[in-house]
Amino acid sequence: MFETYRPEIVFHAAAHKHVPLMEEHPGEAVANNVLGTRNLLDAAMASGVERFVMISTDKAVNPANIMGATKRAAELLVCRAAQRSGKPYVAVRFGNVLGSRGSVVLTFKKQIAAGGPVTITHPDMQRYFMTIPEAVQSVLQAAVLGRGGEAFVLDMGEPVKIADLARDLIELSGLEVGRDIDIVYTRLRPGEKLFEELFIPGEVYGRTTHHKIFVANNGAGSAVCYADLDEAIDGLIEAAEHGDRAAIVRALQRIVPEYRPADNGEEVAAESVTLRAAAPYGPGLQQEPVATPS
Repeated sequence: MFETYRPEIVFHAAAHKHVPLMEEHPGEAVANNVLGTRNLLDAAMASGVERFVMISTDKAVNPANIMGATKRAAELLVCRAAQRSGKPYVAVRFGNVLGSRGSVVLTFKKQIAAGGPVTITHPDMQRYFMTIPEAVQSVLQAAVLGRGGEAFVLDMGEPVKIADLARDLIELSGLEVGRDIDIVYTRLRPGEKLFEELFIPGEVYGRTTHHKIFVANNGAGSAVCYADLDEAIDGLIEAAEHGDRAAIVRALQRIVPEYRPADNGEEVAAESVTLRAAAPYGPGLQQEPVATPS
């Protein structure tokens, strides 16, 4: 396809994104999110693609799950491809996209229509949200603003408490919580955190010329594009091909040192609360203006 059509821009949106499912099938997460990304980048560079934008996720920041760790590995592959090609190959980190497939809003609406209950994993769960138009705009802007290796993030404001979102949807449906519809708290699922973050410790980030978009400058000189990435990725893919979960986790921790697998959801949740309290976008970060072309 690349040889035939010679695309100028690639928007890479293919991925496994469901956290609990990927905890159960880590080999599939690696095959799609990591190997699939590497194959696409190889094809893009071989056919002279000028601009490449990969859709990433806030779950790639200090990941506690397989899905987030594989997406962070994919970000590093994009950074390495930018380094090698000298072209604007970049990533865009999404929060939760309202109304997208699997969106919590659609799930809540179905539960409300069925008479309840509305189920939430934890009363303190919070997430960043963006609309579909905002998601599209952030991807298109990243295609224009990118120089190579950066991670772009939409300014999504403050995270929203999922319990508040559920109450609002129930009330907007003309119903009352506790009388017409109950809210039931289940438990954190494998790999879940109470809070997501937007930037990785050590990333230098700032606003772009677009007032709603941040950029983390992970360009060609960045330490994140370390020398033995290719070897480490090969080891990860081999572990996935053998279906060896323990080896997959070890390989991901080599590639993504900040990946800390969650044996217990509550432990991850408590850690995340501490990180949120430390700084708006994670501990030890430097916010500096980053100039980007309009």
